[in-house]
Amino acid sequence: MALVTLHNVKKSFGDRLLFEVDHLSVHKGNRIGLVGTNGSGKTTLLKLLSGEIEPDEGSLESHALISFLPQLKESSQTKSGGEVTADYVIQALNEKSQVLLADEPTTHLDMNHIEWVEKAFLKYHGAYIVISHDRAFLDNVCETIWELDNQTIKIYSGNYSDYKEEKEKEKQFQQTEHEKYIKKSKQLQEAKVMKAKQARDATKRKVPVGDSEYNLKGASDYFQSKAKKLHSVQKSIETRLDKLEKVEKPKEDGIVKMEVPDSEMIRQRFIIRGFDFEGHVPGKLLWKPVNISLKGGEKVGLIGSNGSGKTTLIRQLLSGHPDLVLSPAMKTGYFAQNLNTLDTDKSILENVSEEAVQTETLIRIVLAQLSFTGDDVFKKVSVLSGGERVKVSLAKLLVGDYNTLILDEPTNFLDIQAVEALENLLKNYDGTLIVVSHDRAFISSIVDKLWIIEETKLTEWNGTYSEWEQSSHDTSLNEREEELMRIENQLTSVLSELSLNPSEEKEKQFQDLLNRKRMLEK
Repeated sequence: MALVTLHNVKKSFGDRLLFEVDHLSVHKGNRIGLVGTNGSGKTTLLKLLSGEIEPDEGSLESHALISFLPQLKESSQTKSGGEVTADYVIQALNEKSQVLLADEPTTHLDMNHIEWVEKAFLKYHGAYIVISHDRAFLDNVCETIWELDNQTIKIYSGNYSDYKEEKEKEKQFQQTEHEKYIKKSKQLQEAKVMKAKQARDATKRKVPVGDSEYNLKGASDYFQSKAKKLHSVQKSIETRLDKLEKVEKPKEDGIVKMEVPDSEMIRQRFIIRGFDFEGHVPGKLLWKPVNISLKGGEKVGLIGSNGSGKTTLIRQLLSGHPDLVLSPAMKTGYFAQNLNTLDTDKSILENVSEEAVQTETLIRIVLAQLSFTGDDVFKKVSVLSGGERVKVSLAKLLVGDYNTLILDEPTNFLDIQAVEALENLLKNYDGTLIVVSHDRAFISSIVDKLWIIEETKLTEWNGTYSEWEQSSHDTSLNEREEELMRIENQLTSVLSELSLNPSEEKEKQFQDLLNRKRMLEK
């Protein structure tokens, strides 16, 4: 028996239909990843399955206790975004439910915590549906992918990589069918033109003859009849053309090459050098003195746990530091989540063009890669969603007067399609990149060097993230560290509850957790 089933369900947002489902079920043991563009209705579908909202039409049948982990978590003045997310994950996993619905459970988490969440999901006893833009996460925890696209849901077996492979096969099949359609359409058009010409020629005199000979009884009728038949064949061809099912050409990602200002001047020359470069904030050492460097054209990923010092390092690169030597040829563009570079009263195209050094044609190509096509570029920024504004900010940097980009978590709030489009643009970017991201697939695809902050050390790794991960450095958590992380998050949660609602039961729970933590630390 299915745990949750949708029957003939329709759901709209205002006048816009989000999705229409004939039949959809969740069964025991299902491990489902839900993917689709921003605004397609993914979160709405989870809310509907949880019973939080009702369908416009159809029915929901549920035979399970359901836990819902929302994307938008309540903010806290005393906790980081990662700590808040971890609390929500722990709370959802500790509930005795048969179905877990999780909306972006890895947001704001560092790589170690993401690995911990992966293991927790894999140990979860029930079924789950998870929305995530983290492709590595979907690969590791999902066995089925639901794709929400064009108001329908299509089901694919396997993890995200299997889904992408199947989508590529579909794309190749569509390309083949498109080519067949173009060929058949051309053949019918040529046949139509030929029959029209034959019909005209049928009524013309083939050789000079006298009027009396041409008008002999039956001669004119014969040519008129022949022309009529040819016109009939022409009409038949037109009917076949009208009935020929059009097959659209599949969308091509293409390679976008941009002229980066002064890129040749700095290529393979040191643009950042740090000598005995130390990182600290009041009362805390972030990393010990170290020598670091970066050459023009290199793409470096800055990784480390939350609180390790990544943001401090970025600030020092932007504002300057006594131990850092920066090339005067650097033209630095910075992306941060506050999106304060956008004028909400102006259009997408106006915002992106403000500081652009690229042609309008190339600007439009970049915007099209990020799904702003046609008249979309004339929309005001004020009407855009958070994810759309992120894409506009990134496009503005890519076409701007910069040769060095510092991107702080650029994939947050982007759907997978947008992440992959950005990935494609950055792989072909000829400038220098410094990228902070917890998205392992994104980092693996783009960077050729790492700056790693851990255990008060800043180290350089010349190679890709995948190579570093496969090296002797063990990035995975052992069982003791994993249990410590879980207990620390539980302690934070219980302590908050104690401050608001003291009780003997909560006090005992807090002391038990504290004792377990001390034992593990010993």
